[in-house]
Amino acid sequence: MFLRVAATCAIAWAALGCSSDEKAKDPVVSVQITAAHRATIAKIISADAVVFPSQQAVLTPKITSTIKSFLVQRGSRVHKGELLAVLENADLSAAAEQSKGEFEQAEAGYATTTGASLPEQIQKAELDTASAKSALDAQQQVFNSRKELFEQGGIPRRDFDSAQVALMQARSQYEQAQKQLDDLHRIGKQQALKSANGQLAAAKGKFLGAQALLSYSEIRSPIDGVVTERPQYPGELAAANQPLLTVMDLSKLIAKAHIAQSEAVALKIGEPAELQLPGVDEKVKGRVSLVSPALDPGSTTIEVWVETTKPGSALKPGMTVQVQIEAATAKDALAVPASAVFKNADGTSFVLIAGADQKAHVATVETGIKSATEVQILSGIKEGDAVITSGGYALPDKTQIKIEAPAPAEKETGDAADSDKKGDDKAKPAAKAKDKD
Repeated sequence: MFLRVAATCAIAWAALGCSSDEKAKDPVVSVQITAAHRATIAKIISADAVVFPSQQAVLTPKITSTIKSFLVQRGSRVHKGELLAVLENADLSAAAEQSKGEFEQAEAGYATTTGASLPEQIQKAELDTASAKSALDAQQQVFNSRKELFEQGGIPRRDFDSAQVALMQARSQYEQAQKQLDDLHRIGKQQALKSANGQLAAAKGKFLGAQALLSYSEIRSPIDGVVTERPQYPGELAAANQPLLTVMDLSKLIAKAHIAQSEAVALKIGEPAELQLPGVDEKVKGRVSLVSPALDPGSTTIEVWVETTKPGSALKPGMTVQVQIEAATAKDALAVPASAVFKNADGTSFVLIAGADQKAHVATVETGIKSATEVQILSGIKEGDAVITSGGYALPDKTQIKIEAPAPAEKETGDAADSDKKGDDKAKPAAKAKDKD
């Protein structure tokens, strides 16, 4: 009996000694690894954006009038210059006709002034000047004749003085006629044409103004697009400067996003992008069409436009979408999963390498482009190195590790569970039989 107790105590002490030795050993951490490999890595910048049309026209009438008729409905496709609506314009049409008549009358007056009245005045002045010149010549001959007779003593001085006065009067009449003719040629013609031109221009201006007012009653589309708003109906009063129709060009849509300046600084016009719509699996292709040259002072972000020329029916103006812009691409880059890269307190990056000695080794690395799943490694490791992707967080250097295979897929897991269940079912009869025995 004593020997049996002693043996039992010896076995217990041996067990306690073994347990103490096991606790003294270094812990073994289970990890998963993957090899550093070559791949193409793209830096993707994501942000929420609001969709706008490339062109939009909110049509507002310039006059207040009753809506006579609409020629389009909401959803109608229209072309530039197409008539969309007509306002009541009977009074404007009458005013335009009146102004047209006055303009035609002014044109006729201008033609009469330049083609008949002015030439007649000039012709009359020329005849008057010629007649005055003839009278002056005749009076000059009379004066010369009487002067000669007076010098010979054939006539009294009174007759000679009378001839001299008559000559002076004839010369004065001739000079006046000549001056009037010169004035008509130099000033009268110019002023007459200026007056006629002024009357014609005033009538034309009034006519064009009346036509413009009449055109304001016709609402036409300034762009090609689709009618998206038509809030009123025929018979209602359309107020001046109040929206009557909205036309949007939906052939090209723009998603406007506000991106942090640290990310937007790398963006360039023309870079590829995608638009992710809520509830839609397929993404819409686009490209960067604008990177704002100025910072938004309110949000301290930079506005970026992503343009798509084939938006599809699911993408509509006003929607909120997520834009994903491919900011930079590195081909044949050394890449590791993003979960394998960690940061030190000083900001440097490092990875854990699974060594041949079954230990984790810290390797400081220089990173490059980061995608959603992978990180480019510029230096610090080489292709083929086994980096720890799972279980490496806060793991000290040279920690003993145990490499585990990745978790099986969901289907495989289900099959394994079924197999385990079948095994358990088979094991149950055996267990029952053992219990029975």
